[in-house]
Amino acid sequence: MNAESLLASAAINIGLAFVILSLFSVFKRQPSNAGIYYARRLALGHHIPFDHSFTLRRFLPSVSWISRAIYVTEDEILEISGLDGLVFIRLFKFGINFFSICSLVGLVILLPLNYTAHDGPSKSSDSMSMDSFSISNVDRGSDRLWVHFVCLWIISVYGLYLLYKEYDDILKKRIQQLCNNRHRPDQLTVLVREIPVCEEHKAHGCCVEDFFSKHHAYAYGSYQILYDGKNLDELLKEAKRISRKIENLRHHPVAKNRNKEFTLSDSIREDAKIARYGERLDALCQKIGHIQCRKLFEEKELPVAFVTFRNRWGAALAAQSQQNSNPLLWITEMAPEPRDVLWRNLAIPYKHLPLHKIGVYTAASLLTLFFTIPVTAIQGIAKYERLKKWFPPAMAIRLIPGLGPVITGYLPSAILTGFIYIVPFAMLAMAKLAGYVSRSKKEIKACNMVFYFLVGNVFFLSLLSGTLLDQIGQSFTHPKDFPSRLASAVSAQADFFMTYILTNGLAGFSLEILQPGLLIWDSLKSCTCDREKGTNLYLYSLPYYRYVPLVSLSILIGMVYSVVAPLLLPLLIVYFFLGYVVFINQIEDVYETTYETCGQYWPYIHRYIFLAIVLTQISMMGLFGLKSKPAASFATIPLLLFTLMFNEYCKMRFNPTFFNYPVQEAKRNDELDEKSGLLEANYQKALDAYCPPCLRPVKFTLEESSSSQPFISST
Repeated sequence: MNAESLLASAAINIGLAFVILSLFSVFKRQPSNAGIYYARRLALGHHIPFDHSFTLRRFLPSVSWISRAIYVTEDEILEISGLDGLVFIRLFKFGINFFSICSLVGLVILLPLNYTAHDGPSKSSDSMSMDSFSISNVDRGSDRLWVHFVCLWIISVYGLYLLYKEYDDILKKRIQQLCNNRHRPDQLTVLVREIPVCEEHKAHGCCVEDFFSKHHAYAYGSYQILYDGKNLDELLKEAKRISRKIENLRHHPVAKNRNKEFTLSDSIREDAKIARYGERLDALCQKIGHIQCRKLFEEKELPVAFVTFRNRWGAALAAQSQQNSNPLLWITEMAPEPRDVLWRNLAIPYKHLPLHKIGVYTAASLLTLFFTIPVTAIQGIAKYERLKKWFPPAMAIRLIPGLGPVITGYLPSAILTGFIYIVPFAMLAMAKLAGYVSRSKKEIKACNMVFYFLVGNVFFLSLLSGTLLDQIGQSFTHPKDFPSRLASAVSAQADFFMTYILTNGLAGFSLEILQPGLLIWDSLKSCTCDREKGTNLYLYSLPYYRYVPLVSLSILIGMVYSVVAPLLLPLLIVYFFLGYVVFINQIEDVYETTYETCGQYWPYIHRYIFLAIVLTQISMMGLFGLKSKPAASFATIPLLLFTLMFNEYCKMRFNPTFFNYPVQEAKRNDELDEKSGLLEANYQKALDAYCPPCLRPVKFTLEESSSSQPFISST
């Protein structure tokens, strides 16, 4: 890719971002869009001061939302979205802090050094190539490579320092957050699986009572056994469907929707329909209540229970210890939040979970292999200058002025971003089949799968396929020069990743804040449905599984190319700054909090960034070797070993506290509750929090019909 193609991509993305952000600032002021752009605030009952008068100010673009986002503090984010939301925002702050220093080093030291070096093999082939600003412009064996070696050490050590600082600070915030959330019932509750059957009563429940009252008598309180309620599935669905029909008939009469005059006879017919549906709903509710009788559930007990303890100290000890000599019996773990529980997955036998996970890994691998086809084809478009030698009809693109730079510069990254958009949703669906007991664990698993998919397909495959298309012809004719050509191609791929960062950041984040899909859907609903009920709220949770992997991949790309092609670094600062202000706005106004893991995303984010640092060091070792500087390559090995040792230390120092509830902190929180007289109240609250949905009273009123929780069922 040449400078003309890169500039074309930058111009298109900057123009799109400017237009989209301008539209957002205008649409946000319109009262009719409040359900999209202020969904969280409206759900909490906040008043949004709109200007209802028809003035020019309502339709002029504004940047006030950016300045407001900049001044939001971490404490405000923590209060609004919990520690998970703050961890996500700090990922952007990490990128800003890290790449600011990298840009200073790269632009002041490396960029002039590369540009003033002697002509490398790539520069002579294309005077307009961006390789003039990368390490490929440095001659083989040049002593200038030692400057790159020193910069690699500076960047790596600074990255490790920031990682340690973030880990330590987030750990402290996690401990404080556990203290602040002492009212949560999950701190007093343990999830127990694979409960044996009592030989005398042929049931699981009495075993739970006997076991915990005997072995955890110091803190055991009560238990809630779970039941297989799959026979309620169709009944509950039917009841909800009828309840929604009654609601629609009361608020959206058919004759009124058709713009007809609503006569008395129409009103009588609507009332008769509502009465018939009401009779059917009453009959269903009676049948559901009869099935919910505990006597009918005695033979449908699951070997799963939520055990509630009188204090956190006892719950932490029980959850984090082996209960039986057979580790496949009495499996205990801290319970997820009640709102975080995936009730249906609790009905999956524990011994079947490995089969579910193998199926998920197989499906994810097949999806990854399938995506090699479009990614390789995209690189063919990006390498048009070489591809036209193999496919002469492609030269026809040059007949249209200005089309070539757009196709080779903007189109590949736009197509790749479009293909990748569906990947997180596919991975989330796969993770759902793995049998995780909570929504948070499911999304963390999806987050992992998406990240490694992106590393394999977007980073490595783009690199390898681009190298292949770029160098295949000359490698056959001059096989001895292959190593040097490979090194040149690795650095040349920085052009493609520049366009990818521009498209994924400027256009991607802009579309995230505009929410065009919801705007179109809301417009269609406003044209086809009556709006008397008021504003439709589009409430969703923050999609960590979509954006954490994408942002982490951008960090990986930036780190790998921080020494190779420093021209990429300023783009990354813009990328992270735009993401920072966009998602602060979304967290404040749009996304609701559906669960809180107290920062359990950070160990995985740490792993992603650690992988980026390791790949950077390995890449530079290879480049130093291919640039005939073996001394610099060998001197990088101690840095790699130090990085690996640093990661092992972090795993020992920080990880256990993120995945367990420290007994010392549990005891301290118990003492705080005892002093304030809240320990017994929190215990009583926990007793009722984990009642299975299939045992909860069913009342399909107009307000409750849409919020009823799903029941347990076998899969």
